[in-house]
Amino acid sequence: MTTRDSILAAVHAGLGGLRAEPDAIAAEAAGLLADLDAIRPRLAAPDPVDAFEIKAAALGTTIERVRHLDDVPAAVGRYLAAQGLPPAAAVQQTAALTALSWEGIAQDMATAPDQPAAVGLARLGIAESGSIVIHSATDSPILLAFLPLHHIVVLHASSVVAHLEDYARLLDGGSQPRNAILITGPSGTTDIEGSYVRGAHGPGFVHVIIVNDRSRA
Repeated sequence: MTTRDSILAAVHAGLGGLRAEPDAIAAEAAGLLADLDAIRPRLAAPDPVDAFEIKAAALGTTIERVRHLDDVPAAVGRYLAAQGLPPAAAVQQTAALTALSWEGIAQDMATAPDQPAAVGLARLGIAESGSIVIHSATDSPILLAFLPLHHIVVLHASSVVAHLEDYARLLDGGSQPRNAILITGPSGTTDIEGSYVRGAHGPGFVHVIIVNDRSRA
């Protein structure tokens, strides 16, 4: 008998020799999902966008809301100035962002390892956890979410879903990204002498610009 067999035999004995059949297991699993509202955590606010903002802010993410996508460059400029940064950023080379007027903000075409700030577009926001979702693509380099000290993320209000499984459901039957990143607040650690250090494994600051476009959703 192998070690694995011994462990499973001990577990089986501890359960009194009971063995659930596959159909019974499937029925129990379906029962757990019958009433999702009973098992899902309550959102921080009735409105998913408000709930996202509350949860994200509690985790150290800063938020600004703007009315239109055209307002994003000005919002980026305000954030850079407030942080004492020069008016420059690596901007994701996706049509939604490159078509905007970035007058007064120098654009870097690539992200350097010591990049002070970068601007990217989120695929989704998750209200339950205050997370943003980024998918890799030809116009969405993953390093944009890891190398800069300040990660500025543009999020459409119409792209905020309530719960994590709502995001998973959107992936069912659709094209799967090569990489999917869920970012929940700025990077930090207390591994070193119990002191909180920002930017340990990624950006030390995350700023989300929410574009209020739900009327067009």
